Amino acid sequence: MDVPSPEIALLISSFQRPWHLARALASSAVQHGVDGRFEIVITDDGSQDETIAVVAQFAAEAPYSVKLTTHDHTAFQLARCRNEGAAVSSAPYLLFSDGDCVFPADHVRQHLQRRAANVVMAGDCCRLSQEVSERIDLAAIQGGEFPRWGTRDERRRLRRQYRKACFYRWIGHRTKPKLIGNNIGMWRADYVRINGFDEEFVGWGCEDDDLRLRLRRQGVQVRSILKWTCTYHLWHPPAPSCPRAWHDGPNVRYFHAIEQRPARCWKGLVDLTDQREAPCAVQQGAASTRRPPFAEVTFHPGHGQFSGRATWNVLVVEDRDILPLDRAATAHLVVGREAAATLMSQLITRAGVRVPVPAILPLERAA
Repeated sequence: MDVPSPEIALLISSFQRPWHLARALASSAVQHGVDGRFEIVITDDGSQDETIAVVAQFAAEAPYSVKLTTHDHTAFQLARCRNEGAAVSSAPYLLFSDGDCVFPADHVRQHLQRRAANVVMAGDCCRLSQEVSERIDLAAIQGGEFPRWGTRDERRRLRRQYRKACFYRWIGHRTKPKLIGNNIGMWRADYVRINGFDEEFVGWGCEDDDLRLRLRRQGVQVRSILKWTCTYHLWHPPAPSCPRAWHDGPNVRYFHAIEQRPARCWKGLVDLTDQREAPCAVQQGAASTRRPPFAEVTFHPGHGQFSGRATWNVLVVEDRDILPLDRAATAHLVVGREAAATLMSQLITRAGVRVPVPAILPLERAA
């Protein structure tokens, strides 16, 4: 008998927390209303403990497809984990979560029912205390008890978050609501269209903020699913890479430098950073050589072509009434020579480049 193709892939990211992951997997096993309709991929960040054994034992008993991706751990690479998980899954709809979260029994079903074209569903987690988290065992998961153990304050916070999301949608807010990586549902086609998570985000934070902005630039709406379901976050000590405040995170500067970049990232599901170098490239600083150029500049008159690697393609023209159509069609900005120096100074400041503009941006006419 043919095995039906899964409709939704549950992608669970994990690193060095096998106790938490075992409970996340146990909660996936009691999902109801989705028999034969979902698959699971554990996206590991290079754990060196019993994580792999936990997954192997679960996979041997699970009645559905269970896959595992992993790689050598060199840094916290959550974006890479999620891209690897999406790449080996087959379902047309993706549900992202974390290995320190457990799911109510209708979590996957609610995401399946609420999916809609051109929409990404945004959720969050109910944070459980250390005492409550330690009470969550297999019996509590199978009996469906733990959703009642969240505090009143947490339930109130999630209701407020849902109302705010509805308000943002009503007023047509350009950037909100947020996406939070422990509870995101989206169509694979939309994920592929923006090339997935940007793997230039290494270390804690901002990869889901970046995903949200790039999806919105592609016209994908963000709606909240918190009226129907949330995940439940099991307590653990803060990760060493987690800053006390969001703005202190290691990725914040890079995130702000690329707020207006094109929707398709260069290092994601497909690595596009090995394409040919730019004709004139503004780099993001000596310490960031593994990243693609922040901006490429060509001139008209002149015949340089954009490589497709940079965040910004800038075409500087002598006469804006006479445009080279091939380059103008692929340029993100077309500026006159009189505005070029000021514009590039602003872009370079956003990118964090510390070298003088004349050293990297020759504005003399190309031959």
